[in-house]
Amino acid sequence: MSPSLNIFIVENHEDTLFHLARYLEMRGHVVRSATTMAAAIRYLSQASPDVLISDIGLPDGDGWALMSGLSHPKPFGIAISGYGTQADLRKSREAGFQHHLIKPFDPGELDAVLAKAA
Repeated sequence: MSPSLNIFIVENHEDTLFHLARYLEMRGHVVRSATTMAAAIRYLSQASPDVLISDIGLPDGDGWALMSGLSHPKPFGIAISGYGTQADLRKSREAGFQHHLIKPFDPGELDAVLAKAA
């Protein structure tokens, strides 16, 4: 298990957000969340989480714009999405995400990525 991280999740699907946050909290991480890009921008303007986990498709924008708009130092970025083409993966890297997990992903995949963030 990786050391405790401060993780911020941006996910508009409430069930996905609930279960992902609960899983991460059970793994010992401190989790905060938002369901829109606007709420995420407000939070990230005042906080510096270790990790940003963001869905790509948000109701008021996308995770790519969110990540690319952050100032440095950026948090360790993990994109999560049903979008998984090579072009989508490239856009995630270009936006500043270190990893792109395709939904549905195995919790072990997320654990392995978070170990890299630690």
